[in-house]
Amino acid sequence: MRPILLKGHERSITVVKFNHDGDLLFTGSKDHVPSMWRTENGERIGTFNGHKGTIWDLDADRFSRRVLTASADATARLWDCETGECIKNYPHRGPVRGVAWAQGSHCFATISDPFVDHNAQISIYDCPEDEDPSTYSDTPRLEIDLPKMPDGKRVNPTNVVFLNLNQALFVTFDNGSVRLYDPITGDELEEIFPHEKKINRVSFNLDRTLFITASADFTAKLYDVVQLEHLKTYKTDRPVNDAVISETKDHILLGGGQEAMSVTTTAGKVGKFETRFFHLVYEEEFGVVKGHFGPINALAINPNGRSYASGAEDGYVRLHFFDKSYLDMKDPVPEGDDEDYEDDDRDEDEDSIEGQ
Repeated sequence: MRPILLKGHERSITVVKFNHDGDLLFTGSKDHVPSMWRTENGERIGTFNGHKGTIWDLDADRFSRRVLTASADATARLWDCETGECIKNYPHRGPVRGVAWAQGSHCFATISDPFVDHNAQISIYDCPEDEDPSTYSDTPRLEIDLPKMPDGKRVNPTNVVFLNLNQALFVTFDNGSVRLYDPITGDELEEIFPHEKKINRVSFNLDRTLFITASADFTAKLYDVVQLEHLKTYKTDRPVNDAVISETKDHILLGGGQEAMSVTTTAGKVGKFETRFFHLVYEEEFGVVKGHFGPINALAINPNGRSYASGAEDGYVRLHFFDKSYLDMKDPVPEGDDEDYEDDDRDEDEDSIEGQ
């Protein structure tokens, strides 16, 4: 499995995302310039120039016409995918940590960090595609304030996603919690605590029926979206920075590694900067893909299941295309005792005789 090395960023990668069709790849890094690439050959189509801070998150709409970026320069920006022009600039009070389109792409949500006296916030902005962008408002339709906890500690949001039919806003936090908010009223609907430490990333399958959280507590956990029921846990021996669910196989991809500030003290092999493959059901690790020289900060798997991208602290994005042997591979099915099968066959034969 030979990767295509995408060398377009000067600093460490923070986010990689495929569009809905899987033919475009969007990447963001600490060099302030988000990029768009063609998936089939790794060619860079263009960049979105204008931010003055780290790009923490980005999101393309359903038909890849517009893309949103969230930056540490305390702005979120709306871009035209075809021309690369900035359609609208949305100023915030603090660094913008995450951004997400609502289904239908008529509005979007952002999360921002606390800054001086201002608390962390969740904001929802309207931007209907059929309206003139000059009529879009700078002020959010809804602001949800995230005050300090009773013990005086701040809890900062790390990811934001709209659930199916925009019924709820799904937000993860750096204390290991997940909260659901009503996107109309801003009321908190539910809270669960999947992890003890910060949730670095959350990923959903295409249908948004499952989600997986990647945490600094060395685990990734799979949950059911509707019941918020814990299904599986994938354990590692290092912080997990990102985890994604394969669309075509029962597989989970995990990326992480030793923290960036202590990387220089160890060799690449010791730091363990591989992408790790786990079986979704059996929670067993069955393979690794090496190559990066720093912790993997971001992962994304193509919706068609044929390729995946990883971005790391070394500034490279590696675009991997799966070998035919992996695509054709059948997952092993645990085998029961032969006697059990013989008993089942005997019962079926008796049933069919009685039916006649």
